[in-house]
Amino acid sequence: MVDSESPPNVLLLLTDQERYDYSAPEGPPVETDAMDHLSATGMRFTRAITPISICSSARASLLTGQYPHNHGMLNNSHEADAIQRNLPPEIPTFSELLDANGYDCTYTGKWHVGDDETPESVGFTYLGGSDTHHDDIDEAFREYRRERGTPVGEETLEEVVYTGDDPRDEREGTFVAAKTSVDVEDTRPYFLADRTIEALETFGAGGDDGVEGANGADASPRFFHRADFYGPHHPYVVPEPYASMYDPDEIDPPGSYAETFDGKPGVHENYRHYRGVEHFDWEIWAEVIAKYRGFVTMIDDQLARILETLESTGLAGETVVVHASDHGDFAGGHRQFNKGPLMYDDTYRIPLQVRWPGVTEPDSTCDHPVHLHDLAPTFLEMAGCETPDAFDARSLVGLLEGGSGNGGGGGDGDRGEGKTGSAPGDWPDAAFAQYHGDEFGLYTQRMVRTRRYKYVYNGPDIDELYDLEADPAELQNLIDHPDYADVRETMRERLIAWMERTDDPNRGWVPAVLERAP
Repeated sequence: MVDSESPPNVLLLLTDQERYDYSAPEGPPVETDAMDHLSATGMRFTRAITPISICSSARASLLTGQYPHNHGMLNNSHEADAIQRNLPPEIPTFSELLDANGYDCTYTGKWHVGDDETPESVGFTYLGGSDTHHDDIDEAFREYRRERGTPVGEETLEEVVYTGDDPRDEREGTFVAAKTSVDVEDTRPYFLADRTIEALETFGAGGDDGVEGANGADASPRFFHRADFYGPHHPYVVPEPYASMYDPDEIDPPGSYAETFDGKPGVHENYRHYRGVEHFDWEIWAEVIAKYRGFVTMIDDQLARILETLESTGLAGETVVVHASDHGDFAGGHRQFNKGPLMYDDTYRIPLQVRWPGVTEPDSTCDHPVHLHDLAPTFLEMAGCETPDAFDARSLVGLLEGGSGNGGGGGDGDRGEGKTGSAPGDWPDAAFAQYHGDEFGLYTQRMVRTRRYKYVYNGPDIDELYDLEADPAELQNLIDHPDYADVRETMRERLIAWMERTDDPNRGWVPAVLERAP
């Protein structure tokens, strides 16, 4: 177990809508040197899952250690149909507990966990970088651009792609991708990295620069810094050299691009029309994917700058570094754009790398299924803090330590299977997720995923069952296949048990539906 007398600093590098496979060894050829370095010097999780593939909900889960059906933020807070616009103040967050226990908690970048609240509502000091699309917390980035002589909105765009009948027509549809005329130093990722570097330099200097911490002191003995990047979420707008780094002609369609929608819920095909990409051919998709990959590499280069500063300030040896994403991105997978009521690995499987000096074995992998919100009790256990009983999550410390300890904290206690190395003996073998809708309307889904199988309950439509070993692209829905009747029954039983265990409000009627279903 972690030594609570000498807790580590923590640096959380969170991206927005980053695919798992882009930093995985078996993934497509995308340059992610910084992420690869974290994997080589720490532990890479191969089966990390977001509890929900939508920004506000996933980020609220990360803070609270709870599934969305318990913290109540079921969809994006900024939309007109938001179920809940702010995180209830009575729900404990890991950051407030760290702040109360002497950590200096700082935050840069994307928030998107409430219309009226900010990171300062949950124990952080906010250091700037908000985006007016989702948050308008400060003027820092706009002022930065004015000082550089490149005001926000005055750059020129080329190679633009929009959704709709004509991907070059900016008069309709959603802005998807483009090349921008500004320098890399003018981009928000670069600015957020700068702010993070400034914070690390202050921590490394012992607070001499006078940056006030979240607990009111100049600098606490330990820090938790969270850098939230606005990307690679669309629009995929990147400058050179990233805009031309990946040649569309050399990009191959993913296996799931062969999607026919045969035997799938009707919303899957309808969603292509809703998103406005039904007319995209492979030539357009390849151009879009090239920009997305450039965006991933541009952010990775900013992570490299941050990691270099961690070394130069002498903080690396006593700082845990975590890289994760709130959820993934279709980026052409299943011929889809963005995310939505489709519980494919494209958007539910997330990157997760953890480097804990002296604890994690370099170049190790963990094949146990874990959740994004498992990080909340993990951070608390690292700091020697108690985990609230309200958490639906389980600390990863036991996995990071190579299997020692009991995993700590409260939680639903149902995940885990097989790892390179050992793990707590009671680590379960399945991950669970949900979806409640976004701007297109409400849509109830629940998912259970093991190493081999994925089962998706779709409230208003046909359910889904995939054999991930035989069909990793998730093209064939086996829900009615007679050879998989036993698997279907077992996965439904597991889902029902999870709903009961986590007080899912749908447990009142969904179990009866599933128990009677053929």
